[in-house]
Amino acid sequence: MCGIAGFLNLRDLPVEKGDSKLDVMGDLLAHRGPDGEGKWMDELGKVGLVHRRLSIIDLSPAGSQPMHGEDGTIITLNGEIYNYLELQETLRGNWDFSSDSDTETVLAAYDKYGEDCVDHLRGMFAFAIWDQRKQRLFCSRDRFGIKPFYYTVVDKVFYFASEAKALLPVLPNIETDPDAMAEYLTFNFVIGESTLFKGIKQLLPGHSLTIEGESVRTRRYWDVNYEVDWDHGEEWFQEQLRSHLDDSVAVHLRSDVPVGAYLSGGIDSSLMAILAADKNSENKEAFHGRFLEYPGYDESNFAEMASEKIGGNLNIIDITHKDFEENLRKVIYHLDYPVAGPGSFPQFMVSKLAAEKVKVVLGGQGGDEIFGGYARYLLAYFEQCINAAIDGTYKDGNFVVTIESIVPNLGILREYKPMMREFWREGLFGNLEDRYFRLVDRSSDMDREIDWAELDKGRVFDSFREIFLNKSNVRKGAYFDHMTHFDFKTLLPALLQVEDRMSMAHGLESRVPFLDHGLVECIATASAEVKFSGGNMKHLIKKSYEGVLPEGIVNRRDKMGFPVPLKEWLGNELKGLVEGVFDGMKQRNRPYINSDEVLANFQSAGRFSRKVWSLLSLEIWHQTFHDQASYYKSLIK
Repeated sequence: MCGIAGFLNLRDLPVEKGDSKLDVMGDLLAHRGPDGEGKWMDELGKVGLVHRRLSIIDLSPAGSQPMHGEDGTIITLNGEIYNYLELQETLRGNWDFSSDSDTETVLAAYDKYGEDCVDHLRGMFAFAIWDQRKQRLFCSRDRFGIKPFYYTVVDKVFYFASEAKALLPVLPNIETDPDAMAEYLTFNFVIGESTLFKGIKQLLPGHSLTIEGESVRTRRYWDVNYEVDWDHGEEWFQEQLRSHLDDSVAVHLRSDVPVGAYLSGGIDSSLMAILAADKNSENKEAFHGRFLEYPGYDESNFAEMASEKIGGNLNIIDITHKDFEENLRKVIYHLDYPVAGPGSFPQFMVSKLAAEKVKVVLGGQGGDEIFGGYARYLLAYFEQCINAAIDGTYKDGNFVVTIESIVPNLGILREYKPMMREFWREGLFGNLEDRYFRLVDRSSDMDREIDWAELDKGRVFDSFREIFLNKSNVRKGAYFDHMTHFDFKTLLPALLQVEDRMSMAHGLESRVPFLDHGLVECIATASAEVKFSGGNMKHLIKKSYEGVLPEGIVNRRDKMGFPVPLKEWLGNELKGLVEGVFDGMKQRNRPYINSDEVLANFQSAGRFSRKVWSLLSLEIWHQTFHDQASYYKSLIK
């Protein structure tokens, strides 16, 4: 796990102040790699690579980067290649390995397979390889977007980095992308290759990028396909899940440093911690955060259930409003730009705690998107059941639940009545894409705070619809798959951005065993009946690990997803803090935001205060980066 950056002049000329630019980009990524740094630039000065090292596998100097191959290739890589031992055996006849590093296996694979080397990699990664022989820069990002890769082109120079902030010094100006802003205000994340920074793009998950001469091309090398396997039933998929996950956890534990686990108290993180401890009795350090200042925000009893199951050591941090006040700006800085909900804050705090004892943690990210863990799936499916019952079209739409079977599970929606009111605001039934859009649209109560006349909300819906109704890998009428596919393609990368930034802020590597492509490919072919039987969210994983997971965790109906007592804090301890931040918004006259309305209405948010969080973090983002544009520009000497 590391930080990477570099540049390539498309005009075959030296990059102006290239050495200084590499230093600056490396310094802005220093938190990602506190164990070492490396830099390389060719003789002409047209191409340069920089690396900040977090030593996880092969701690010796032989594992340092940028790493040179025997064939004139140089690589800078961020991530872990979990099948590196198997790849070494496969490639040893064609490559003389000089290290035990997983990085070198990528160089060897590129030497043998060329750009198709990514098809042979199992892991999380973002890398750039300069091929001196072919004068080619080859870059790639893992299948799910676990590791980040940002880039921009300025004056015919291609720049890339692990974090967007490392590219700010080379931009002519720091500006907001209006289309990305519209997406952020709608979903609390950006759904395509754009970022909130105008001119900075991200290489999409499962994509590679190649530069030869002035030609910059990207290609998708992997995608998930929801072609249902009707030949196998639930028991077969249970066996497959246990087999795939057992293998995934085993390779995710490959490390030359201690490994711990996040433990929220939910099914996914609990299962990861239990399986990891079962593989290695030394993997018993677990980390949890809780809020004790107000009732209803303490889930530590569930985390303790899992910890007791493995006989582990549960490290708990009690998070307070003072922690929020002291660390809020750090969170936004490390995120690069606002994304998702306020859960990034407690994750920042828990990662800080974990970094005091380990260098690697396992997490349960991806479980909700793979196995159907969001309450909105249940709500949407409930409506479709009613519709199917009336029309007699259960099988036509792959409906696998009846009203009778789903009703017992509706109690979980008690906390989501505002979501239900929004879902049925315009009546029952209608196009699923319209209804699901209303479920994921976070801007429905921000008409007064946002100047929508300056933003293209119609384009946002078109982009949503294109992903949601993708016919290339989701069958028509497969309602559950359409919902999970959209979240897998959009929400999951946003959550992985949080996962990466909040851990790497403390020099901590976070690994997510659910996101192993073999496992995901298998479970994607399971029918809704297997994944969502009886309207029971995460049915498959619950049934597969009966007796392994504590019953109290399996049967709980109140999992909140790391909520933060923002509503309580905003009305009491942190009222002055928030008012001060929003006053800054008014003074600066931010584009697209009606600051007077924000100030007037911020206390009227719901329990989880997503509206307040999205606007608060947006303003702090402006203050942190836009208002500091001259500082970033001054870094390059």
